[in-house]
Amino acid sequence: MSEMTAPEVVFRDGLAAGELRFQRCRKCSAAVFQPRVLCPACGSDDLSWQRSSGLGSVYSTTAVRTREGAHNVALVDLDEGFRMMSRVEGVDRVIIGMRVRLAVVEQDGQPVAVFREAMS
Repeated sequence: MSEMTAPEVVFRDGLAAGELRFQRCRKCSAAVFQPRVLCPACGSDDLSWQRSSGLGSVYSTTAVRTREGAHNVALVDLDEGFRMMSRVEGVDRVIIGMRVRLAVVEQDGQPVAVFREAMS
């Protein structure tokens, strides 16, 4: 993972490889997500790339209803200390606190990070 490549490119390349990549600030140790060039906690530009285990817990969820049907939108707290918005697939009901695991799926020709219930 190149430190000089644009953050969005490194993140997308990781998804294409089946990985969830995030950054960690070398100055204050904050987990940084969405990928960016400066740490939102301390302003440092000394960010390193790491691979997430892809394990986390649902922090919150809501149902979005469209003409095509309903789907969930969930905020997931990853075990490495960052939160991301995605969806949980393969379940009838998303429950706050549910343990989930990353799954990378293709949507409109692009890799997308989604989650599925983590089996114990």
